[in-house]
Amino acid sequence: MDELRDLLARAAALAADHRESLAERPVARAVDPAALRAAFGGPLPEHPSPPAAVLEELARAAEPGLVGTGGPRFFGFVIGGGLPAATAADVLAAGWDQNAFNAVLSPAAAAAEDVAGGWLKELLGIPATASTGFVTGGQAANTVGLAAARHRVLAEAGWDVERDGLFGAPRVRVVASVERHATIDRALRLLGFGTAAVEEVAAGPEGAIDVADLDRVLAAGTGPAIVCLQAGNVNTGACDDLRAAREAAGDAWVHVDGAFGLWARANPATAALLDGVELADSWACDGHKWLNVPYDSGFVFCAHPDAHAAAFANRAAYLTGAGEVSGMGDLTPESSRRARGFAVWAALRELGRDGAAELVDRCCRLARRFAVLLAEGGAEIGNDVVLNQVLVSFGDNARTDAIVSAVQRDGTCWLGGTTWRGRRYLRISVSNWSTTERDVDRSAAAILRLAARF
Repeated sequence: MDELRDLLARAAALAADHRESLAERPVARAVDPAALRAAFGGPLPEHPSPPAAVLEELARAAEPGLVGTGGPRFFGFVIGGGLPAATAADVLAAGWDQNAFNAVLSPAAAAAEDVAGGWLKELLGIPATASTGFVTGGQAANTVGLAAARHRVLAEAGWDVERDGLFGAPRVRVVASVERHATIDRALRLLGFGTAAVEEVAAGPEGAIDVADLDRVLAAGTGPAIVCLQAGNVNTGACDDLRAAREAAGDAWVHVDGAFGLWARANPATAALLDGVELADSWACDGHKWLNVPYDSGFVFCAHPDAHAAAFANRAAYLTGAGEVSGMGDLTPESSRRARGFAVWAALRELGRDGAAELVDRCCRLARRFAVLLAEGGAEIGNDVVLNQVLVSFGDNARTDAIVSAVQRDGTCWLGGTTWRGRRYLRISVSNWSTTERDVDRSAAAILRLAARF
């Protein structure tokens, strides 16, 4: 056991070294894919190797290919870091090696998820009676939420989709904004609806759904319907008018994709953007974005636990403890899954209500700071910065793309490009708990310095 203790201590030390380096190391570096693969490659070993040697070899092989996604100057996609307590809790979770399928396999995991789920609902403005599933991220959360919707709207039409599938089922209308996230379309493919099922609704200038057009689309047809809304447009951060859209949706099931935008509800300064969020039927949210829980972590909530469980409950004679719905394996696609709830519980315990609000508020302030600095340097800001997303153009599309590539090569910070309303933009997302004003100032200066070359 001394050998195992030393091994785990060394792994923790290597992880800590990496985390400590993030503040100053280049966010990304040029990588030779062939050399990286060669470091991991070679023939399959014939004989066992000492675990300590394997660990050191892994660390050496991986180091050149590690990207500072957990650091303070990674502004690509919408990626948070790992809060200290959440990271440490994930280390413990790996050591405990709990299967979070049900309370028989891990009473501790069940209790952590139950409590953390309640805290999440309180922060996000979701009814306390809603069910909570701990999933991998926004894709899984949207898929589970829409599966619950599929069950309910077809059951109300007299069809048992879990037993009879979709062949011969009443057609389900899926009404969604033209600005919906791509995970909605993939969920529809996975659930057998297909993307052609979508009846598209126009969006306003910032990407929020046009409620008047939603009225028009819904009035143009009949039958079982699911309406997909959005909290936090992936480009602009804009949120749909959830209260007005819920009213327009009538008897339809309303699903809210709030991968990062749902966290606006945790901050008093931005909570009004999510007015009416509690009126929906299901919600999708990420933990590894604004909550800054290590990958992977996501949540799905459902105002109708019976529909949620009907879509996913797993029954077999050998499954000890199966038979009554839990908040675990009966509400997620996986039977074997890691105990994600420990890290979520630790993040919420570390932050508290005030810390969660401050984290969201600070990221929004830093996003606005980014916009001001870049605009003063001659860039054009392409969106109203209401949350943590900033779109930045340098005029010509080709020039903007060239600047994106230059920034990625430079290593001071990392961001990606996007197309919004036919124009190319740098897309900045401020989502990390450790990002400071200095990080923003340093990054903005680097972007302007590189822009001057083109």
